[in-house]
Amino acid sequence: MKQNVFDTLEARGFIKQTVYKDDLYKLLGSQSVTFYCGFDPTADSLHIGHFIPLMAASIMQKAGHKPILLVGGGTAMIGDPSGRNDMRQMMTRETVEGYVEKIKPQLARFLSFEGENAAVIVNNADWLCKLNYIDFLRDYGAYLSVNKMLTADCFKTRLEKGLSFLEFNYMPMQAYDFLRLFTDYGCMLEIGGNDQWSNILAGADFIRRVAHKDAYALTCSLLETKDGKKMGKTQKGALWLDANKTTPYEMYQYFRNVDDEEVENCLRLLTYVDLNEIKEMCAHRDERINNAKKRLAYEVTKIIHGEAAAVDAQAKAQAAFEGGNAEMPTVTISANGESGLLDVMVACKVCASKGEARRLIEGGGVKIDDKKVDNVTGKVGDYTGNTEFVLCKGKKVRLKVIMQ
Repeated sequence: MKQNVFDTLEARGFIKQTVYKDDLYKLLGSQSVTFYCGFDPTADSLHIGHFIPLMAASIMQKAGHKPILLVGGGTAMIGDPSGRNDMRQMMTRETVEGYVEKIKPQLARFLSFEGENAAVIVNNADWLCKLNYIDFLRDYGAYLSVNKMLTADCFKTRLEKGLSFLEFNYMPMQAYDFLRLFTDYGCMLEIGGNDQWSNILAGADFIRRVAHKDAYALTCSLLETKDGKKMGKTQKGALWLDANKTTPYEMYQYFRNVDDEEVENCLRLLTYVDLNEIKEMCAHRDERINNAKKRLAYEVTKIIHGEAAAVDAQAKAQAAFEGGNAEMPTVTISANGESGLLDVMVACKVCASKGEARRLIEGGGVKIDDKKVDNVTGKVGDYTGNTEFVLCKGKKVRLKVIMQ
């Protein structure tokens, strides 16, 4: 008997909250269900925080259910107040449309657009930007409870500092999205990150009130560290899915260096590796956990950037940290032996500024060809006479530098 996808998602740790659980369980076990997951284009790339809902959508599609990926070209022009202490910066329609086009190919990496349950991508700008406000209020205003909306978690922080009417309209717009997808595509379920619970629940409730039909909400666990902080932040900022913003090697290295306590959870949520294999790989909290980290890094990079990029990143990491310089990440800069170390570190982009480079050297975190750099005013020639050398920043960054 085929396993219910709800059991699969639950076993891997995806499911955080849902409503009408028993009914949803029966539905997912008895037929192919059309569901949707939404992404507002607030930047020109998705980031690692979008990864878990996309993986949940992928698992559901593999189990026979049909995904709709909604790109919020309309809602992005309002801005989601969830988890915000201030208003989001307003974007022009042209900016949002540009972001939409860049995000679509990233969504396609996770799902199949062929077959009976092929995924489809829709843009809510197609209906929200044409919506007549008076008609919307007359047709649907009575079904939206202001009292209930104001109790939502996504509004609590903003209420303390001043919730604008602009932001207040975000939840009704997202609820209307669900109704449109229910009407046009037979969509019965919305999934998303747990920080979207209030918005997703409002959509399901809206359909039940307006159409008097069943609709469901399901949120996924967020990617967090053991102390409850969101994962995916680097010195450069967010961990982006765009290879031009976060390279495959940087993606690999990030997950290669996650804390021991986080490896098992990441493997369950961010890869397709079998649960029994994950349990076996993570059974020991000694040096053997490093093999699990390498597998995690490889699988995540493969899903996001493809097998060739994952193999290349793995080879570079092994060369950099396990011996041999042939495949080590390499940068070519305009410099020579008389060049100052601070300038070289900034040119290599291992530091964002000379101030950061100075602090790293003063803290003993910089080496050239395994020689510790101890002079912030020093030159490359003080530590090597070669035009090629290995620059080490802490324990996690090793870079082959070629001076020309």
